[in-house]
Amino acid sequence: MEQSAIISVRNLTKTFGDFIAVNNISFEVAKGEIFGFLGANGAGKTTAMKMLIGISKPSSGQASVAGFDVSHESEMVKKNIGYMSQKFSLYDDLTIKENITFFGGIYGLSRKQIKEKTALLVQELELEEVINQLVSALPLGWKQKLAFSVALLHEPKIIFLDEPTGGVDPITRRQFWEMIYAQAHKGTTIFVTTHYMDEAEYCDRVSIMVEGKIEALDSPKNLKKHFKVDSMNEVFLKLARNIE
Repeated sequence: MEQSAIISVRNLTKTFGDFIAVNNISFEVAKGEIFGFLGANGAGKTTAMKMLIGISKPSSGQASVAGFDVSHESEMVKKNIGYMSQKFSLYDDLTIKENITFFGGIYGLSRKQIKEKTALLVQELELEEVINQLVSALPLGWKQKLAFSVALLHEPKIIFLDEPTGGVDPITRRQFWEMIYAQAHKGTTIFVTTHYMDEAEYCDRVSIMVEGKIEALDSPKNLKKHFKVDSMNEVFLKLARNIE
């Protein structure tokens, strides 16, 4: 595996009995890259992500994330990544401040660090007036922004985002992507799954999974050029038809 790649995957496979959920995939992600991991529901992208974040062991193949082997050093992988799940990942019955404190503790931050991070996060998101409100009172878009910021509390090298903008309005989606760009500019690697094909345009490179295999991997510009189309949605449709 190349040392320059912060995520390196070789022939990664996951089977459940006779069913092959992830079929011999290989790719690399560079430091600071925004890497889109696309595919229809059931394509295998969530299963692949679970292997990369250290919560599911590969059936075969190998992968390293932030320099650690996902099969044998999964705890070190978890310490060096941030993760935001498709379903909202904070606690509705805790306040904003309590959520930040709780997750800061899980990430191993000291009380002083948690206090400093809380002040900075609340200022950046302009949440000073609602810091002691329950998270359940926040609009979905604000919940997602807060969850993203909390996943970055421990300054991970990589953040994995699983369908982070599902169900939010277009303006909030754009604001969320501005946060992603800002974080990537600081050197954080972003690994994001999405089913919004227009969001694929925001990524440096994208891979498209179909039935457990990576069927295309390149920059959005190059993929549109290769398939002779004007949008990533057309790339996806054309690729699906070609495979059929």
